[in-house]
Amino acid sequence: MSRSAADRLLDVLGAFDQAHPALTLSQLARRAELSLPTAHRLVATLTGWGALERDDSGRYHVGLRLWETAALAPRGLGLREAALPYLEDLYEATHENVHLAVRDGREVVYIERLSGRSAVGVHSRVGARWPLHATGVGMVLLAHGDPDFQSRYRVEELAAFTPYTVTDPERLRRMLAEVRHGGVAVSDRQITDDALSVAAPIRGARGDVVAAVSVVVPVAGARIPALIPAVQLAGRGISRALGWQPAAPGPTASA
Repeated sequence: MSRSAADRLLDVLGAFDQAHPALTLSQLARRAELSLPTAHRLVATLTGWGALERDDSGRYHVGLRLWETAALAPRGLGLREAALPYLEDLYEATHENVHLAVRDGREVVYIERLSGRSAVGVHSRVGARWPLHATGVGMVLLAHGDPDFQSRYRVEELAAFTPYTVTDPERLRRMLAEVRHGGVAVSDRQITDDALSVAAPIRGARGDVVAAVSVVVPVAGARIPALIPAVQLAGRGISRALGWQPAAPGPTASA
């Protein structure tokens, strides 16, 4: 079945990813599975609109026009603006990497990151994607996702990044239950062997978990009991900014 013009345009944009932020025309054609003349025509259209930009070396990058359009996504800019004051408070309290993330399919997508020069090195950046099971924010989002989705996720291959990455389906099931029960996820050395993250859910106005917030710290000297309330406080603050109202406690029986 032949691809439509819109499909081919999306294929060109889809050729860019975290590992390929800059591409030549021939690389774009190859990654998008297009002929060179077709790629040249589509790239010219996208560049003219501002979705792509060409640098002095002849390589193409995602353009600012596309970034401006993407910022209109309600799970992007609106969420980020509501969350930023609380992310800044969490950063001031810890001076470590602070992340805001949402789920997209089987992956977590980072939409904001605050980091200091002395914070532990991390592989995340705004726009980066990681499998849900391998990060604190991802585990929060997976734990509060649809039960059928969780079941399907666990039985598929779970990528490992360090010897500590959770790849056993039954162990992951137990960990997700603990996240739901405790209201927090601790991801210990799952992406790199020198860092751990503590993450908490962010709820929307209807009470459903729409995002997650985390702090990433060095494993050495990590004080998890002190980090948990700070991250949970940030998650509740962002949730209230999004319109969430915690359930009122029930009436107590009189003596």
